Amino acid sequence: MTSQAAQDYLFQQIRNNLPGDQNLVDIVSDILHVSADSAYRRIRGETPLVLDEAQLLCKHFKLSLDQLLDVRPGATLFYTDRLHFAHFTFDAYLAGIRQQLEHILSFSKKEIIYVSKDLPFFHNFSSEPLFAFHYFFWMKSILRHPDFAQQKFSLDCLTPGIREEGKKILNLYNQIPSTEIWNTECVNSIIFQVEYYREAGLFQKPADVHAVYGSVLEVIAHLKEQAEHGCKHLPGENHQTKSENFRFFHNRITLGDNTILAIADERMTVFVNYDVINYMTTTDTVFCQETFAELQALIKRCTQISTTSEKQRNMFFNMLTGKIEDRKKTI
Repeated sequence: MTSQAAQDYLFQQIRNNLPGDQNLVDIVSDILHVSADSAYRRIRGETPLVLDEAQLLCKHFKLSLDQLLDVRPGATLFYTDRLHFAHFTFDAYLAGIRQQLEHILSFSKKEIIYVSKDLPFFHNFSSEPLFAFHYFFWMKSILRHPDFAQQKFSLDCLTPGIREEGKKILNLYNQIPSTEIWNTECVNSIIFQVEYYREAGLFQKPADVHAVYGSVLEVIAHLKEQAEHGCKHLPGENHQTKSENFRFFHNRITLGDNTILAIADERMTVFVNYDVINYMTTTDTVFCQETFAELQALIKRCTQISTTSEKQRNMFFNMLTGKIEDRKKTI
């Protein structure tokens, strides 16, 4: 890629990354600490970018400088901020997710495609006992936070700040058109987690086991309702006041993984889950386009059970609830 072509490519990627209400010249001027006229000349290619300037722009917009310079053909740059209890608060973790959703929502064309092997992250917030259990599980068993080392789970573990962030995230997610691709294994992980805690004596009250399982059943029932009407809404809300923005597919093909593709106008971002609550992200054009193509191919082989296929929808959700009911009977 020539220097001019690389500069043009960089600014095209930045344009794709900007919501419609933000001005490219103003943003570039602010990042590079140059005048608006100097920023405009760089955008038009009249003034070449120096390497430090390209690095600043790539860092701000999370773009690949390697791809820009053709340093490693075929390589994909992922960004990650691996969570660690020493410099981590759950409030900040949720706030970061909220800000990403706010950014996606600011675009005219937006969509989230979510392929899941677990209960998709956003649905944790639609029922508080499930939210509380996963928060405690993540802090104690995944991050091994010392404040939780000697604690047992109780339903009142959520702080007001964490509870409020969860509500905001769910509200934002409900406004973004989404496609979710599930299989019948998606509830297995929550069953494994609850059973481990139950057998290890990590529930403060035996009744809390029933409360968490009951919460999972509430989430599944609410998901079934949303799939039936093809729109996302909060529990208890009138679906007739909402626009159709939800597609739900039963994936019988593969177990899959936890992958999210976010579309914001012409820009795509892929989020790849690892180590339960950590995510790697990339806006690499080739990787995102290939991921999008693979997801479209997968969707064609799946069964849509939102707004149609009542029999298949009932069978699918009955299988999920049956797994939870079976576990409740063993307690």
